[in-house]
Amino acid sequence: MSDAELADRECIACTTDDDPLEGDELDALYEQIDTDVWDVVDEHHLEGTYAFEDFRDALEFTKEIGELAEEEWHHPDVHLSWGEVVVEMWTHKIDGLFETDFVMAARMDRIHEQYAPE
Repeated sequence: MSDAELADRECIACTTDDDPLEGDELDALYEQIDTDVWDVVDEHHLEGTYAFEDFRDALEFTKEIGELAEEEWHHPDVHLSWGEVVVEMWTHKIDGLFETDFVMAARMDRIHEQYAPE
């Protein structure tokens, strides 16, 4: 499955009965996002670093992913600085990673494509 298909999946909320992803299941989803941007940290959360040519683009991207987070009710930690946005994301309800985290990452990757230098 490509990252485009992952980005098109529905964000489905987990329940407290769900277990965090680990092992092969986690790896299979990780391979579908931009691994140049994202890292899996301790099988607990995703950390992504997006580069930009200036502060304005980084700010606009931050606004766009903020709107996405509100639409999906899945809110990452976002750190904005000149030419860079760092995103940390996990599902707090299960204190780990769930498919929705990867869907959101793929959607953020898609948003970031419009900021790539030509």
